[in-house]
Amino acid sequence: MAIKLYGAVGSTATLRVKACLAEKGLEYEFVNVDMSKQEHKSPEFLSRNPFGQVPAFEDGDLKLFESRAITQYLAHTYAVKGTDLIIKDPKQMAILAVWIEVESQKFEPASSKLGWELAYKPMFGMTTDEAVVEENEKKLEQVLDVYELRLSQSKYLGGESFTLADLHHLPNIMYLMGTKAKRVFDARPHVSAWAADILSRPAWVKATTA
Repeated sequence: MAIKLYGAVGSTATLRVKACLAEKGLEYEFVNVDMSKQEHKSPEFLSRNPFGQVPAFEDGDLKLFESRAITQYLAHTYAVKGTDLIIKDPKQMAILAVWIEVESQKFEPASSKLGWELAYKPMFGMTTDEAVVEENEKKLEQVLDVYELRLSQSKYLGGESFTLADLHHLPNIMYLMGTKAKRVFDARPHVSAWAADILSRPAWVKATTA
């Protein structure tokens, strides 16, 4: 099998790539990296991702790391397969690119910190820092206020179709929906409807259960 994904089951970055592979209907080999055993710091893994983080990716002789770079490669290389996650029109693609950047630069920092405090720490028996939660809820609220306006104008962030701009949000949203931070989404009707829509996609269900 040409495509290999090296990752960890609960990793948001790994899930981002799995979601893209599922949307594209691509077969691949998943190689579990046991982070509890520091396998992501081994010389073998570092040859695939020199930063020692999951995921790493191979498609034949091509090696990539960084989840969003991998999803963009898949969306362009396998454009004719599965869901079309990019837009062919240059101007529309430019708009889509803006929202891809917004996710990584605005949504990710606050949502990942909240996910760590509210979802991951309790799983590991660690104490949640409520001051960090309060600070990042406020930051996330500011981001989602912008999303609420955008989603009142279009069904999805990149336009009228589901694209990478939406897909990239899925792992963090999934974790936050199981915490008290869900209220931040619920308080914004368009954001809440969008989140429910993308979380119910069959490809996402497959990505999180396969």
